[in-house]
Amino acid sequence: MTPQAITVPQRSGDPRLIRAAWISLLGLAFLVAQALTATAQTRPGSFADLAERISPAVVNITTATSVAGNTNPSPMVPEGSPFEDFFRDFMDRNDGPGRPRRSSALGSGFVISEDGYIVTNNHVIEGADVVNIEFFSGEELEADVVGTDPNTDIALLKVSSDEPLPYVDFGDSDTARVGDWVMAMGNPLGQGFSVSVGIVSARNRALSGTYDDYIQTDAAINRGNSGGPLFNMDGDVIGVNTAILSPNGGSIGIGFSMASNVVTRVVDQLQEYGETRRGWLGVRIQDVDEDIAESLGLEEANGALVTDVPEGPAMEAGIEAGDVIVTFDGVDVEDTRQLVRVVGNSPVGKTVRVVVFREGQTQTLSVTLGRREEAESAVPASVEQEAEPEEKDILGITVTRLNEDLREQLGVAENLNGLVVTAVDEMSEAYEKGLRAGDLITEAGQTKVQSVAELEEQIAAARDAGRRSLLLLVRREGEPRFVAIGLEDG
Repeated sequence: MTPQAITVPQRSGDPRLIRAAWISLLGLAFLVAQALTATAQTRPGSFADLAERISPAVVNITTATSVAGNTNPSPMVPEGSPFEDFFRDFMDRNDGPGRPRRSSALGSGFVISEDGYIVTNNHVIEGADVVNIEFFSGEELEADVVGTDPNTDIALLKVSSDEPLPYVDFGDSDTARVGDWVMAMGNPLGQGFSVSVGIVSARNRALSGTYDDYIQTDAAINRGNSGGPLFNMDGDVIGVNTAILSPNGGSIGIGFSMASNVVTRVVDQLQEYGETRRGWLGVRIQDVDEDIAESLGLEEANGALVTDVPEGPAMEAGIEAGDVIVTFDGVDVEDTRQLVRVVGNSPVGKTVRVVVFREGQTQTLSVTLGRREEAESAVPASVEQEAEPEEKDILGITVTRLNEDLREQLGVAENLNGLVVTAVDEMSEAYEKGLRAGDLITEAGQTKVQSVAELEEQIAAARDAGRRSLLLLVRREGEPRFVAIGLEDG
């Protein structure tokens, strides 16, 4: 802010003008002071008040699990040896060979309601026989497991207390910005209640799970912090501390917290049903790369390419292999990860509008979602076709029609037909794209092919349409994927 120049009248001037000038000057000084104060407040001088307010809702979790005892044979000591009594006493003190023993683990969690619901990580309590909760006050209670969700590594516990428990609320993780202050609380390395602060380092991180949506933070997170809360500066939980990236097992400033907007949906379902109930579309999908987009005539490499449609909601609605799902329930689909999350977050039984790109144009279909947890993949049967032996080199691969001998050798299901890849030129694009001997080509140009002649027809049709590549549906050990192969050298 650049101060404005103010000319103060001389003492010999009108007293009212002099008074007005001084009032303006003082007002400007006040505004400058306010601006400086606001700037200083973006860098907290202390987190003590926040930590004091929310600490009572954070808990330490100790689990006990029965594990099989040592099954190794006991030491062989000759009968009558002077060491016989020593080894017998030693084994008795250690409960003897083969007897079960107790194993314990430590973690963290936080109370989300005054009646005793507690959130933590699934891996903290998985397989535990006893789950003990230690509160900030020192009180200890035993918890029951209400439900778990291994997909997001979230578990919901419940304790019974005569008094209302201090609790914290979930915040909106979508409002967290990179650079915002955050506070992590928990029980690192079993040292008891501990607080660390840092910033949001990144958003929307994916590690290995289907539903991953992690907040990355440099707030110190160590073993024992698992299941603990990540707070924003309002004291709301925006993440559940779940994992660290480290070469030595300790914090190096790369920690991951499952975003609260994922956690709240899971917790609500666990609280209501004791299990998760995710929407299920019933398709196998893969990302659309630039080559696939070009081969299909898509302007951009967006959407989710359907590679297979087993019996289920998608099949009933008319979705086909080769369709590109571009919109789901009004949401534009960027890639497979986003589609899986959007479908999973949709209510079971909901009828949604799905827009697919098929044969150069879009179609809108209505799909009634099933439940993912109950879904069982099934492939419709088809009429068995007799195979005639023929072989040809084309597009850098050698293909032959599938016959019963090859079907048996490769373990191809009875309902599948197509062309078997018997060899691949290691200098070809097909080899670079991952095609290998033993692969089964079931479609070319989104049309089923069972003979070399049918494959050649699709190659010619693609060239006539001005396409530079041909989309193949390839199966390996039953798993389908699309591969776009260039036509220039074919």
